[in-house]
Order: sequence, then C-alpha cells, then structure tokens
Amino acid sequence: MKVLIVDDNHDVIETIMDYLTLEGIIADCAYHGESAINLIQQNHYDVIIMDIMMPKLDGINTVKKLREEIYCNTPIIFLTAKDSLQDKIDSFTSGGDDFLNKPFAMEELCLRLHSLHNRGPRLDVGILHFSDISLNLQTHQVTRAGKEIKLSKIQRTILSLLLKHAPAIVSKEQLVDTVWGDDAPSSDSLRSHIYSLRSALDKGFSDSKLETIHGQGYRLIP
Repeated sequence: MKVLIVDDNHDVIETIMDYLTLEGIIADCAYHGESAINLIQQNHYDVIIMDIMMPKLDGINTVKKLREEIYCNTPIIFLTAKDSLQDKIDSFTSGGDDFLNKPFAMEELCLRLHSLHNRGPRLDVGILHFSDISLNLQTHQVTRAGKEIKLSKIQRTILSLLLKHAPAIVSKEQLVDTVWGDDAPSSDSLRSHIYSLRSALDKGFSDSKLETIHGQGYRLIP
C-alpha cells in the first residue's frame, strides 16, 4: 500500500511515516494542499491522509478540488483536532471517506487505512447523475437508462449544468454564460442546441427529460 500524508505539522508527519514504515506501508508527504495536489497528479496513492487546518489551501478545499476538478477517486481519511459535528459534515460532503480525531492511536489509523484500501477507489467521482441520465466528466460518456448517447461538446456542457442543478431551473442567462462566456451568440443558437440535446436524450424513449419553462429557462425532470 502507498499512502500520501498531508499535514503542515512536521512532527505529526514524521511520527506517522515512522509507524507506517514499520508496518510495511510506503508513505509520501506534503505540507499543504497545493503540494498534495501536485503529488497526486504525478503519483498513484492507495489512500490519502488529510489534515484540515493547513496554510495556502486547507484540507476541505483541497479535497473538493481533488474530487471536482481532478476527479481523484482515491479514498481519503481526515485527521484533525477539530471534532464538531459541522467539521465532520464538511469533511464528508467535501469528498472524504473517513474521519479520525487527533490524538489517535496509530493502530487504529493503520486499521482504517487497510479498510479504505480494501474498499478501493470511489466509483462516484467525476460522474453527474439525475434520474436515468448520467454524464461521466472524464470520459465524456453520456447514458440514459444505460443506453449511450452521442452529444457534441456544447450539448455536454449544457447537460452538465442541467445535471448539477437538477431538478431546479437553469436560466438562459446561466447557460449562455457557462457555454459561451462573453462571446454570447443569438438566442436562436441556444434554442437550437437545446432542441438537439432534447432530441438526443429522448430518442427511443416515450417520455421527455428536458423541460422548457417559458420565461425562466430549462430543467431536467425525473
């Protein structure tokens, strides 16, 4: 097993690394979130140990970046002296898989590392899902009820925004800003892409998933 320890406390890292080495576990270290992200992009780790309070980029925001931007699916355990309910909620909602309060017993940490390693990589990272529609942000694969659907890049971008907000309404302004930014085309262009996206999603199905809310925008429905 290969583990990355992310903590700004050098003594904590040294203590953990010494123990893991005795247990036959290979360990790398990083002293803040930015360094951790660089290492994770260049190396494979089976489990990541993450502190919360760190300079430059704290643990919560580091994990959010790993899950939402880099699509890192490596199991992550938070080690922290912060133990309020909100701290635990933030840790898990950011993408963490386990939580261990400081101080802790090394034996318990080791058991949790093995448990996360045996569980394997997360399968939900980088995938947007609503109803029977899924979009894999890494492979760009789109499916409805398991059937693969071919979409253009613009159609995938529109679908991605709709999936992130589903079943809420996404305004035309939000869609235009996300897809085209300052180079906004005519409203007919968005309408054309919505029509093509709806046709692709509904082909072979009796019910439509993409609804137009006149004067407001568009949304996906269950």
